[in-house]
Amino acid sequence: MNLWLKLRRNTKPKPTCERKRILGQSIELRPQEVNDRSTFGHWEIDTVMGKKTKGEPVLLTLVERLTRYMLVLKIKAEDKASVKEAIQSMAQGNPNFAKFFKTVTSDNGSEFTSLSEALHNISDVYFTHPYSSWERGTNENHKGLLRRYLLKGKSLKDYSDNQIQRFT
Repeated sequence: MNLWLKLRRNTKPKPTCERKRILGQSIELRPQEVNDRSTFGHWEIDTVMGKKTKGEPVLLTLVERLTRYMLVLKIKAEDKASVKEAIQSMAQGNPNFAKFFKTVTSDNGSEFTSLSEALHNISDVYFTHPYSSWERGTNENHKGLLRRYLLKGKSLKDYSDNQIQRFT
């Protein structure tokens, strides 16, 4: 009755996370001119989903940091092949693409795993820290403005490309 209670402590060591996904350069390595918004050509990229079902189209949003100019592209799905195809089609159609896209900042989503490969010799790609949406604040703000017209849960198949361009 006067004995001490047995302590239940986990004596096994915690496993270390060895499979961290490193997609490219960290946002910490981004030049200071990008943070100052002093020059044109530094973009933030993200996706906007409507309905969360397989095979549903997704919007790829690109926002320039200095001018806050927004490009919106409708892509087939939220996967790396669709994002890579959209970026490469933009680059092929424009000979001055490297002047306009100096850096691109993205989150660590699986859809952006081939972004560094798509922009290999064209521009620098930086990735934010996980769960740090404020590091791409310009894009998050514009996505919020876009959500006034494109509600969550509503299919993006219902909107034409002209309607989406009017919303931006």
